[in-house]
Amino acid sequence: MCGSPLEPWSPLQIELVILRKSAFIELPGLARGRWTEKGEKAEAMRLVLSGCAALQTARLGVRCDPAVGFPRSKNSAGGWPVRLTRQNARVCASLSRSFSTVLRCQHFSSENKAADKSLMTPMLKHLIMKIKSTGPITVAEYMREVLTNPLKGYYMHQDMFGEQGDFVTSPEISQIFGELIGIWFVSEWMATGKSPKFQLVELGPGRGSLIDDILRVFTQMSSILANCEISIHLVEVSPKLSEMQASVLTKEKVELPESSCAYMHGISKTGIPIFWYRNLNEVPEGNSFYLAHEFLDALPIHKFQKTENGWRELLVDIDPEASDKLRFVLAPSATPASKSFIHHQESRDHVEVCPDAGVIIQKLASHVENNGGAALIIDYGHDGTKTDTFRGFRGHKLHDVFLSPGSADLTADVDFSYLQRMVQKRVATLGPLKQKEFLKNMGIDVRLQVLLQNADDAVTRSHLLQGYQMLMDKMGECFYFFALLPHYRLKPDHSLSSPIAGFGELLWR
Repeated sequence: MCGSPLEPWSPLQIELVILRKSAFIELPGLARGRWTEKGEKAEAMRLVLSGCAALQTARLGVRCDPAVGFPRSKNSAGGWPVRLTRQNARVCASLSRSFSTVLRCQHFSSENKAADKSLMTPMLKHLIMKIKSTGPITVAEYMREVLTNPLKGYYMHQDMFGEQGDFVTSPEISQIFGELIGIWFVSEWMATGKSPKFQLVELGPGRGSLIDDILRVFTQMSSILANCEISIHLVEVSPKLSEMQASVLTKEKVELPESSCAYMHGISKTGIPIFWYRNLNEVPEGNSFYLAHEFLDALPIHKFQKTENGWRELLVDIDPEASDKLRFVLAPSATPASKSFIHHQESRDHVEVCPDAGVIIQKLASHVENNGGAALIIDYGHDGTKTDTFRGFRGHKLHDVFLSPGSADLTADVDFSYLQRMVQKRVATLGPLKQKEFLKNMGIDVRLQVLLQNADDAVTRSHLLQGYQMLMDKMGECFYFFALLPHYRLKPDHSLSSPIAGFGELLWR
């Protein structure tokens, strides 16, 4: 699920333009005739015309119809299709600020429309009915429905991981990743006084591969953990994924009654109890260590655009040109979200905010502040500089977020600056630090050499090297590590202060 957006356009936006043979530029409010102030329509037209002129200047093969300001369709007389190479897409990206209100490119040829009718998924039908009955919905509501709707949600009924799925995560690439994460948690447990109880809580465990590798580390370090009562607590809403996790992690599992906080219980192959919960609030209090790997990126986001009339929220509506398609529209006035979620010092003109991530990070901070322990967040993200990162993945490729909803993963980069603002008074934070730097600090090179020496054949050695390169090169640049710790851990004069494994030198924040 790694993505590294090309500013100021995301890879998804550029990929859509590259892959489509013909397109038109659409300003949703203008197309629907929903302008509420007299100057908006003229300003919208000016933006579209200037955007098209900029594209012509860049020699991207777009000819505008002067009557309407839109590029003609492929089938129009004298019309040119929009044909962009990757090189030209970069030129186009640099010009996108000239028409930031232009929201997306769509198919415009009749043959594409006919082909897309086969992509009318049950989720799309559900969304269209919902929008017809209630009006445009927020991007957050769209994501929540597409990903976690109990009947049709993407995460609820299919295996999206691995080579046959839609994305591959670091634990599935190499065992070293999970081993080093396990060592980090043991290191923090030791540094914070070796509590007699060790609760490891993972949010969104995927297939269970990461916890499986961590449990192997606990077994290898059993002499250190001998007097410690270890338990594993997994927060998972998907029945499909919880079954998959249980098959990987346990010898047997037991469904628990509704009266229990956990809905399932099992014992690991090494005798460690494992519990499943639907909500973080249901996990027992205590000295706990929290892990969220590629979890926050899948939480619903709100998208906002700065206009002459202030911040406006982007919503999802039915396309008036094609009743079986969805598109972005700009709210004609301020919404509760646009009034509440924009930081007063915000300088960007397009912002994505994930309030669910803010709530969860504050819960984790509260647990760490009151009970000790630590939290480790691993995800792709940025430091508050990126704008449009919302995208889809299907079959390991970028996918239109509105095409066949429910069949592809939806994701957005984590804004680590937002997370820091949410918790800075309660706990100390470290990072975000690039994955390649964290793993190198944790000794990945040494561990790789040990595994290579013990490998029995050339195939195993090749897999180890390929996994290392993927973790350090491709994923190493776009994934970040971010930690929440009790304040005392970073105070040099405290008895329990010591360097934090993986993060290098002491940093006080």
